[in-house]
Amino acid sequence: MQRLSADPTPLPGVLRVQRHPVGDARGALARLFCRDTLAAAGWHWPVAQVNHTVTRARGTVRGLHFQRSPAAEAKLVHCLQGAVWDVVVDLRPGSPTHLQWHAELLSADNGCALLIPPGCAHGFQTQEDDVHMLYVHSAAHAPAHEGGLHPLDARLAIAWPLPVQHLSPRDQTHPPLPATGPALLGDFS
Repeated sequence: MQRLSADPTPLPGVLRVQRHPVGDARGALARLFCRDTLAAAGWHWPVAQVNHTVTRARGTVRGLHFQRSPAAEAKLVHCLQGAVWDVVVDLRPGSPTHLQWHAELLSADNGCALLIPPGCAHGFQTQEDDVHMLYVHSAAHAPAHEGGLHPLDARLAIAWPLPVQHLSPRDQTHPPLPATGPALLGDFS
């Protein structure tokens, strides 16, 4: 039995990854990363970091974050406790879905994750208190190459399910995208 499966989303290269836990009366085992399964789905990067976040309050938005080349990164994002509305924005120049976003509900109960390729911004909004997230990154965090989008940017028009709360000072200061024309946000190769 395959412990992970991956399905496409409307954004090319962004995949919905489903965990298929195996359990009995003692509990369960869920695979969070499988090189072979994810390689078949398009993950061909090394694992550089694994990070865990805790977000205390419902409605909190973290993101929308990305890294530019030479530190552009892929991410595999899991919700281990609670639930989030997880958002990916396509920033890849020339992509047919450039500046479009896609969201999925990730929760401890539904076992879904998102595989996010380089060139996409990522963020989430907690749907419950005390949410735990696990990130598998293909590149180490590189502050000199990081960027972000304001989560309330009118051009993106992200339909957050709850009022946006508790933005970090950094996320509050991301400038809006220009009203028209391409968004030149950097190289993601």
